[in-house]
Amino acid sequence: MERISSREVYRNNWLTVREDGIRRPDGSTGIYGVVDKPEFALVIPLDGDRLHLVEQFRYPLGERSWEFVQGTAPDRAELDPAELAVRELREETGLEAGSMTELGRLSLAPGLTSQRGRIYLATELREGPPQREHEEQDMRTEWFTREKFEQMVLGGEITDTPTIAAYGLLQLRGH
Repeated sequence: MERISSREVYRNNWLTVREDGIRRPDGSTGIYGVVDKPEFALVIPLDGDRLHLVEQFRYPLGERSWEFVQGTAPDRAELDPAELAVRELREETGLEAGSMTELGRLSLAPGLTSQRGRIYLATELREGPPQREHEEQDMRTEWFTREKFEQMVLGGEITDTPTIAAYGLLQLRGH
């Protein structure tokens, strides 16, 4: 597929939406809507058999969601992913990691958005006070055993795609 035109149709502090005119391999034309967001970092805080999760209200779903720490830099800024991971971990949980290891990359929803993310494993954790953004004021955090985490996924309590995919990467990397 070839892009033949592009126009921005919406922009805010977190994302832009564009509509691209496209040409398909057979020569026919069409349109494609794309949500552009900067790269995100997702952090899996691991202490032995325990995983640290955050829970917050997710407006588009109209419900609270248990997830691993994740986020982007403010104002659509591009930030070094490792630096972003450290920042998000401290901001959302107050935790600081003595060791931060990149596990892999994810494409969030490639049929809808250009956003990708990097997944990190945080270990050797030290606790401190969180430094949450205004939008995160209702966030809470909790430690879960791997067994409980897996039960929550299978029971539909954890449905966040990046969280479930990141846990899969963690398992595949042998952690």
